[in-house]
Amino acid sequence: MSEALNIIKDKTLTYRQELIALARLGESTDDSLRYSDEYYQAKAKGALCDLNEGVMPYRPRYICPDYKVLFEKGSAFLELDPPKDLLEAVNALEIMYAHVPSITTYPVYLGDLDKLLEPFVLKEDRAYAKKILRLFLLHIDKVLTDSFVHADIGPEDSVTARILLELTEEMQLAVPNLTLRYDPEITSDDFAMACVKCMLKTSKPSFANHKMFVEEWGPDYAIASCYNGLKIAGGGFTLPRMRLYECSLDATSPEDFVNNVLPKYVDLQLEYMDKRVKFIVEESTFFTDNFLSTEGFVKQENFIGMFGLVGLAECCNHLLGIEDKKKGFGLNKEATELGIKIMDAIEKQVSEHVAPYCDAFGHRYKLHAQVGINTDGMDDSPGTRIPIFAEPSILEQLEVNEKFHKYFPTGTGDIFKFEETYEKTPEAILPIIKGSLANGLRYFSGYLENCDVVRVTGYLVKKSEIEKLRQNKQSLNNVTVFGQGAQDGGHALDRRVQKADDIISSSK
Repeated sequence: MSEALNIIKDKTLTYRQELIALARLGESTDDSLRYSDEYYQAKAKGALCDLNEGVMPYRPRYICPDYKVLFEKGSAFLELDPPKDLLEAVNALEIMYAHVPSITTYPVYLGDLDKLLEPFVLKEDRAYAKKILRLFLLHIDKVLTDSFVHADIGPEDSVTARILLELTEEMQLAVPNLTLRYDPEITSDDFAMACVKCMLKTSKPSFANHKMFVEEWGPDYAIASCYNGLKIAGGGFTLPRMRLYECSLDATSPEDFVNNVLPKYVDLQLEYMDKRVKFIVEESTFFTDNFLSTEGFVKQENFIGMFGLVGLAECCNHLLGIEDKKKGFGLNKEATELGIKIMDAIEKQVSEHVAPYCDAFGHRYKLHAQVGINTDGMDDSPGTRIPIFAEPSILEQLEVNEKFHKYFPTGTGDIFKFEETYEKTPEAILPIIKGSLANGLRYFSGYLENCDVVRVTGYLVKKSEIEKLRQNKQSLNNVTVFGQGAQDGGHALDRRVQKADDIISSSK
């Protein structure tokens, strides 16, 4: 009971945050779902991590409803008819969001808001539509108080998307996260530039490689949570992760790691995923009784298991005996090539594994470059990123990113912090985004160095809210505490400031 008491006595937690923490504590007390002794040993030493999913899964980790069903058919369970105007549309969405679960208890996907709302916005006076959308965004920020809540726009320009960008700049809210599905052949430069300007001032939207995601998922894909690629009307069953640096501590050489140590840990994580997926489908009632399933908002065959990993940079540096990160992965050809060799081995082993219930994906899991958690410290950089304090200039960094983003259909990305000069010359950034996506980059995020709303590892927080926590005050956003931990332990907000002179010198 001491853990429960610590939660109750924590002055920095709001009532809802206490409720979630207590529920998560209760979810972790049952041991009906058991794994092998080897898995528990790997977890105890920190090589494998379940990302706080709890031992008794009663819903998939990430859920991406097809909100078009709500607008076309309504919902019998929620007693909602299809909306007829903009007020009814946003009201229906707000009601629906309250009933979409996830690992965070909040919906991680709000839909392609521009496409959903554009027919209703066009029927209204623009100023009136903007007022309604302002209240809609305010509701999301104050009720869905978690920065893993995510919405998408694009690739086409639209009145609704423009209004959402205007409001994002004006309101400076950390919730919801936002992504532009970007394709230069579809997305006009004018619209893309509006997104760049908004991104610099608010850390959103990020730019997703629309062509790449469509090739892998088809046109009905969602970007959810941090930057997770998933199928609409589906989602992610589970997301555990390998901590590659901790795994590498067992190896005597790079060859020993690739040939012996790595396959063992991959198998143990696959064991965890298989048992968890089977439990969610066969034991929990989500796919048999939850209205999202029974009314066609989601379909079980569209869900996938997400095989996560972190710390590739530290893993490679350790195996090669590199102590100075500025001379290691991403800046050292041998270390980077070892990273590619490791990723090839993981991808091959995971792709050969027959996964239960992932029907729409050939019964296979897909890889995810996990963003890290607040307790990781400096030993596990997110996914395959170059470590903080070792980053080269943006063009050199992107050249490395482009080698690794192809491995991660369920999500990866990098973040760039720009000096204030770029507020006056945002047009310098769009060609960089275009070129990197054309060369295989999956996801690009950025912000100006003086922003209050900042991107930590994939989610958004306000620096002013982190300061509240430091003063032992409550923050409405659930993930502010993660942002504080990521900054204190991993210096997540201290990434290199990208200067105009660096880009000019790198491009010569």
